[in-house]
Parts: sequence; structure tokens; C-alpha cells
Amino acid sequence: MDQFKQLSTFAEVATRGSLSSAARAEGVAPAMIGRRLDALEERLGVKLLQRTTRKIALTNEGTAFLEDCQRILAELEEAETAVSERSARASGQLTVSAPAGFGRQHVAPLVPSFLTEHRDVKLTLSLNDRVVDLIGEGIDVAIRIASLTDSNLIGVKLADNKRVVVASPSYLKRHGVPASLDELSHHNCLAFSSDGSQRGWTFRQNGKNVTLKVEGNMVCNDGEVLHDWAISGKGLAWRSMWEVGSEIESGKLVTVLDEFTAPGNDIYAIFAQRRHLPLRIRAFVDFLRHAYSKPNYWGNSLS
Repeated sequence: MDQFKQLSTFAEVATRGSLSSAARAEGVAPAMIGRRLDALEERLGVKLLQRTTRKIALTNEGTAFLEDCQRILAELEEAETAVSERSARASGQLTVSAPAGFGRQHVAPLVPSFLTEHRDVKLTLSLNDRVVDLIGEGIDVAIRIASLTDSNLIGVKLADNKRVVVASPSYLKRHGVPASLDELSHHNCLAFSSDGSQRGWTFRQNGKNVTLKVEGNMVCNDGEVLHDWAISGKGLAWRSMWEVGSEIESGKLVTVLDEFTAPGNDIYAIFAQRRHLPLRIRAFVDFLRHAYSKPNYWGNSLS
């Protein structure tokens, strides 16, 4: 407990900018705050704060350590809140958004079981492929399959995922197997288009992510249609493993260009806040994470 008290004191001093302000907030003497900081720096063997009679400044090591402290303290608070709420009942309206295809296959089928466990919750599921505005549209939880970029939102990883290029064995027999990204230009690529803008295909090449605009004679704004076209031998498609994993296992589809597969595109639950998170949101996110973590849920589709 002394170690956590030292961490919280350090974070308080760094945030407030003085020992006296931190002491008033904790209701102790400034000398006590100073002794905690001295003990922390001695234990770590590094100087975290430059202290003078007028001001306090973080050292480079202190700046880096502060970020870790704030994360640890936030996680501790979250864990304590979760324990205290464990006996409480989740209740109220829960609004969830998910991509249409993923939502149909991997969210909607789980909703009845979740509501059986949490009978005081009412759930609205909205399926669409656009990026929703959580706060503006009143969304409690959004399921996203992407690399997270918005630092204002909180993301909890639900499962691994990757996107791969697939085609039917019959298509590859007729047109050959592409061995490089340049060879995509010689193939009929089944592209996704939304609002008149075609989505590029992202790969990893020479240590960097590259996004290519592909060409083909069939474009659609529905991923399930692209999936079906690929199975029927119409061309190459860039799809998520959660969608095509079973067809790959059965041999209906074959992956190509695997050495260029880019990282990212994992499955996340996104919400707008961490502190004082309603129990219904926490319960739903934990329910999905537990369901997706079962070894037999995905089979080999996300490996």
C-alpha cells in the first residue's frame, strides 16, 4: 500500500504543481508529501521532480513515469469500482452500434443470451457500416474493426482479426495466383465502395503500410455481396478473417499474398468514457469479450 500511496502522491504533486497544494488535497502536512516523494525516488533510483522553493518541474524520467502512474491508478480505480458493483444489477437502456455484416453474424446472435443474464436491460442494436458519432447519436457502445486513432474514445479489444485477400480455387485456376502486389493490376478485384468512394486495400510492404486502389468490373457497398462474388469465382476480394474463415477452412476460398498482410483491423468495443461507466455497458463489453475468447467460438478463423 505504501507503494501505491507514493504513486498517487507523485501524480497529485505533478498535476497540481506544488507540494502544498497536494498536501491540502490529501489533508496532510507538506513534509509528509516530501517524504513520500523522497522514498519513491530512492526506491526507483531516479530523479522524478526538480524541486525548488518556488516551483516543481518534471524531469524527462518523471514525465514518462507520470503517464504510467496515471494509467495504473485509473486501472486500480476501475478494478475497485468493478468489485463494488459486482453485486449490483445492470439495468436501463443500452444502445449498441456494429458493422452490418459483423453485427449480423457475431453480435445479434449473442444479444438474447446477454439479456437472459441481465433481465433489467433493454438493448437497441443498430447495424450500419459508417463510423457513428457516439456522443452525438447517443450510442453507448460501438463495435469497430479497425486500428484505433481517436484518443478521445476508450477502446477495449474484443478479439484479434486481420484482413486477407481471398479467391475461389476456380478463379485462381483460370487466372493464376498473384505473387506480388504489382500483380493485382492483372486481376479482377472486387472492391468495396461507400458514398461513391472506393475503399483501398491495405498491405504491409518493406516495413510500411501501403494502401492500393484496385481495379475490377464489380463494385459493391455491401461486404456480404463481395464475399458471395468471391466464392462464386468472380475475382479477388479483401475480406476480414471473421467473415471468410469458415470458407477458408472448408476450401471454398484460398488466401493469397499472405506475406503482405497488414496488422491492425482488430475487433474493439468503443465507448466515450472510462470513469463511472454504467454497469450495463461494462457487462455487455465483458459478455462479448468472454464469448469471443472461447476457443471454439472462432475456430481457426482469426488465427
